[in-house]
Amino acid sequence: MPQSIVRERPSQTTSIPPFREYLVARERAAWGIEFDAEHFGPYASEREALLFAIDAAHTLGEKGELARVLLRDEAGEVTVVWTHGHEPYPSGL
Repeated sequence: MPQSIVRERPSQTTSIPPFREYLVARERAAWGIEFDAEHFGPYASEREALLFAIDAAHTLGEKGELARVLLRDEAGEVTVVWTHGHEPYPSGL
């Protein structure tokens, strides 16, 4: 799973801790989640995998961690789809 890269300028004295990231990606006919070098799934749909990833990231965020959910599209591009404290927690979870 890609890790966040934090680069400090020489004049900076503080650094921002890296995000804990859940990467949702299609795997053949199903969807999966990668987190801390572990794999979770399969999930029947992108929506199902995203909901599970957001729920887990929300739990980490409530414990004070910087957490977000990433989605890898079919072209291999990765985008941030949910960040704890920035997007609302989905209802119905």
